[in-house]
Amino acid sequence: MMKMRKALSAMLVAAMTMSLMAGCGSGSSDTGSSSGTSSAKEESSDEAVFKIGGIGPVTGGAAVYGEAVKNGSELAVKEINEAGGINGVQIEMDYQDDEHDAEKAVNAYNSLKDWGMHALLGTVTSAPCVAVGEVSKDDNIFMLTPSGTAVECVQYDNAFRVCFSDPMQGLESAKYIGEKGLAKKVAAIYDSSDVYSTGIYEAFVKEAENQDFEVVAAEAFTAEAKTDFSVQLQKAKDAGAELVFLPFYYTEASLVLKQAAGMDYAPIFFGCDGMDGILAVEGFDVDLANNLMFMSPFTPTSEDEAIQKFVKDYEEAYGSTPNQFAADAYDGIYAIKAAMEEKDITPDMSPSDICDAMKEAMVNITIDGVTAKGLTWEASGEPSKEPMVVKIEDGDYAVVE
Repeated sequence: MMKMRKALSAMLVAAMTMSLMAGCGSGSSDTGSSSGTSSAKEESSDEAVFKIGGIGPVTGGAAVYGEAVKNGSELAVKEINEAGGINGVQIEMDYQDDEHDAEKAVNAYNSLKDWGMHALLGTVTSAPCVAVGEVSKDDNIFMLTPSGTAVECVQYDNAFRVCFSDPMQGLESAKYIGEKGLAKKVAAIYDSSDVYSTGIYEAFVKEAENQDFEVVAAEAFTAEAKTDFSVQLQKAKDAGAELVFLPFYYTEASLVLKQAAGMDYAPIFFGCDGMDGILAVEGFDVDLANNLMFMSPFTPTSEDEAIQKFVKDYEEAYGSTPNQFAADAYDGIYAIKAAMEEKDITPDMSPSDICDAMKEAMVNITIDGVTAKGLTWEASGEPSKEPMVVKIEDGDYAVVE
């Protein structure tokens, strides 16, 4: 598959939809976080340290994403510190809970700024990420989002991302379905109230025009009506769709799969990175997910040696298997390390000077991470890496060609 490029530029909003809020930063000091939110801050010392902030939801409906990012970043920080730090300087991390709320994300950012943050890993979901981006660009503070997929997450030159963008997921999904000949008739069900979902859907149907399959049904739902998908599924079935594209999140997808089984409809179901986590839905019969396929940058069942070590260390530390959000965060911390080392950045530099150096460094570094080998970045903030497709088989994830 073609490498992820910034071909679709400045991307679309929302790993999950939220109203965007902007705010103003205040001055900085070394007083520490005072937001009262969940923190992953290590023991501080009198010695100079690199202060890396993190923002994401560790409570609320999107907590599965934020908690994974928190864990993945903490694991990377621990490894780096044990190996001597960044050019001999230790990392201190403070991870703030934004509850997947844009206004709270900006408040968390301001807290981290007051703490003396040198760089930000965040935020996790797209709408809060866009809101934080608006204030961080005015402060010229470097931010690397592990999982903010919206176009606007990297619209300013201080912002980069580890994950795939919304439009690229839609484009690559259509190409994969067409090039692999998975179906001749395809239906799409999407959340018209969610920019993450609509961004992927729009890119998908545009690319479908170049592929050897027909979109025979395109059925929308909204956040106010996301529990009953019987009408959308019936229209897909009546249209003879052999594959149903689901560009939304695993919670709703679990209901789609259950309702499809109840009406004896068994097409191929194909989704994007929001599907990661479906096997952990409480009360969900995982057998219903067999043969579900989705785009992902990571699978814990890979035989790659680095991935196996990451999975083992993560499971030992947190008692659970890492998902792609944890993997993106893990690679994100190592990218920050590589960029700081590339420019010999020191913690006595101002956050703005660090940001200027990081902007130059990011386009020169290459890392072999757990989400990609030879991972690089463009000045646009977009990563260059190949996507993979994961298929659920026997209640587990498997990479497919």
